[in-house]
Formats: sequence, structure tokens, C-alpha cells
Amino acid sequence: MMREDNQLIVITHITQLATFVTGFGGLVIPLIIWATQKDQVLDMHEHGRKIVNFQLSMLIYGIISGILALIFVGFILLGIIFLLLLIIPIINAVKASNGENPNYPLSIEFIK
Repeated sequence: MMREDNQLIVITHITQLATFVTGFGGLVIPLIIWATQKDQVLDMHEHGRKIVNFQLSMLIYGIISGILALIFVGFILLGIIFLLLLIIPIINAVKASNGENPNYPLSIEFIK
């Protein structure tokens, strides 16, 4: 039986900020929470799927921007990615705490 756990869903969104501490935790930590809890917590599958898709998308955009930084265009894109990685998880954590669905712009849908 699935349980409601809005707090865990909010925490899953917030753990994306671990990227700024570890460099990769923003993908790994939510992925672990999602993988272990998606069948136990109501709505975790949807939130976790969107988080992982967003993190993977930002990783790809970051790699492309890093390459483009060699010709200086990528620095602007890296700045935009940095802001998205900082702001979007916080906005979606607030949405999740209010029972709303998250919105992750520019996400490629790797996991459906």
C-alpha cells in the first residue's frame, strides 16, 4: 500500500542542490530516493522521474556548454545552467509542499 509523504517528495527536490557541494549529488541522491521509494510513496514516481530527467538534461547541456566555452559562447550557457540548477529545484520543492506538480523546463524526457 502506498503512503502519502509530501515531506520526502520535498526533500527529494531539495537534494538536487547537492550538486553545488559534491558536483554530482544532485543526480545521485534524488535517483536513490526515487528508486527506493517510487513504489511506496504516492506521487514519488512522477516527481522523481521529472527530477532525474531534469538532472540528466542539465548534465548534457553542461557538457555541451563546457565544450562551447572553448570558444567563449559556453560561458553564458554555463551561467544559465547554474541558475536553473539553483532556482528550479527550490521552486519545485515549494510546489511539491503545496501538493502541486513540478515543472522542469528544458528537460529531455529520458524516463517516461
